[in-house]
Amino acid sequence: MAAKKKAAESAGVADLRAMSVEDLRAQLVKQQQEVFDMRFRHATAQLEKTSELKSAKLQVARIMTILKEKE
Repeated sequence: MAAKKKAAESAGVADLRAMSVEDLRAQLVKQQQEVFDMRFRHATAQLEKTSELKSAKLQVARIMTILKEKE
């Protein structure tokens, strides 16, 4: 099962690497807004799957890393 999860994550990274810098910046803003919203839902006990917050933060880090590589 871990292999499936890893394969899904690497497909996401491959998709991110294929994006242009402008698309990555737009995706970054979108993902950061999602993390912001999740933090508020978590604080008010409305976020059911708290693990989604961690994965969203990791996605922000992935996008930022790829942006730095391209610059």
